[in-house]
Amino acid sequence: MPNLTLSVPRDLYEEMKKHPEIRWSEIARQALAKKLEDLRLLDEILAKSKLTEKDVEDLSSAIKKGVGERYRRARTQGRG
Repeated sequence: MPNLTLSVPRDLYEEMKKHPEIRWSEIARQALAKKLEDLRLLDEILAKSKLTEKDVEDLSSAIKKGVGERYRRARTQGRG
């Protein structure tokens, strides 16, 4: 089995050391497997998608506009 070495922030490492009963390599393997499964499903969905890049950009713009309008309304109502 290939090995993978990774770096973690010092504070995270200190917290991990408080739990020597945990097999952290197994936790990492499970997290990697879950992420890869999520990506596989996403690739499968995207392969079936009929959306073009322009469709995605238009949808993104519409969502951002809607969120911006809700934020402005909430801000205006909060001042009342």
